[in-house]
Amino acid sequence: MASIKREQIAGMNIHYVFYSLEYFLDAQRNAGVKTIELWPGTPHFFLSYMEYSDCKRVSKLLAERDLQAKIITPENCTYQYQFAAQEKEQYEKSREYFKRALDAGQELGVEIMAINSGWGYWNEDREEAWKRSREMLADLAEYARPKNIKLAMESLRPQESNLATTVQDVKRMLDEVNHPNLKAMIDTTAMGVAGETIEQWFDTLGDDIIHMHFIDGNPYGHLIWGDGNHNLSEFIESLNCHNYQGYLGQEITEFDYFNNPAAADLKNMRAYEPFIK
Repeated sequence: MASIKREQIAGMNIHYVFYSLEYFLDAQRNAGVKTIELWPGTPHFFLSYMEYSDCKRVSKLLAERDLQAKIITPENCTYQYQFAAQEKEQYEKSREYFKRALDAGQELGVEIMAINSGWGYWNEDREEAWKRSREMLADLAEYARPKNIKLAMESLRPQESNLATTVQDVKRMLDEVNHPNLKAMIDTTAMGVAGETIEQWFDTLGDDIIHMHFIDGNPYGHLIWGDGNHNLSEFIESLNCHNYQGYLGQEITEFDYFNNPAAADLKNMRAYEPFIK
């Protein structure tokens, strides 16, 4: 039977924005989660291009609940920072922002920082935006090297970006940057919107896939398992076929879950329980 390890499931805090960090962490412990993919966004964790919250406090809160942060995912969709920022000031501050995320990640002991290509203006040459993204990611990969943190790059939906929206786009970026600290990740929502499969991603990128945002969808939506059309058993079977041992980030972003995120996470974990070793 298809199976995963409990430690692979990484709870995220995006849908807990109306609750405290402590409430989120308690909810993860109560749901049976062991691993955290930390979204360093307010109100849980302040991150800017100059400073960030007290990591010692966060580490203490994690340890008290027998939790470990293994991935950090700096906000780059609703904030002004992104990987292919257009204006010079925005680009420079974005780069420093992501470097502060890596600094915080090092303090927290994470292994991975989740990233994407960013996006360019819709009214500019795509290749110009691509160059900015490539330069940014190469810079960040080198900055991450001595910290022993890998960048895991996902694709985005066409409504979010005009750069990396397919597995071939992600492969192109990895090939062009050609850095050992830049790897790939699957976002099952972006994958589904592109009409792709887990098999296609592994056939194209193989062992370069080190992380996933592994959620249900229609294919749009970042849904808890059981609320979309994806087949969890078949997805996990595909992971097993390729001996995937990486993390499965629960990037739940639909506003329907924001009122009672703990209940949503409990339901989500119930869907996983039959597959947990």
